[in-house]
Amino acid sequence: ISTPIIMVTVIWQFTAIWNDFLFGVVYSGSETQPITVALNNLVNTSTGVKEYNVDMAAAIIAALPTLLVYVFAGKYFVRGLTAGSVKG
Repeated sequence: ISTPIIMVTVIWQFTAIWNDFLFGVVYSGSETQPITVALNNLVNTSTGVKEYNVDMAAAIIAALPTLLVYVFAGKYFVRGLTAGSVKG
């Protein structure tokens, strides 16, 4: 089995699971929220003045694991996508 194709599958699955909002809303309690649900709650709080800097910092923290996966497995991602597109 090809390593680049497996890495593409791992990257896609990690991204899909990490960004799954609906599952986190339905099955988590208030103490154990995934970061996407907590980010949504942070952005939608209305305490008067909107603090965009806090919202953007939280968005960067939420996106950081996905970015790190792409950085460290990026070469496999490109190889896997191109391997699947070649006719043979």
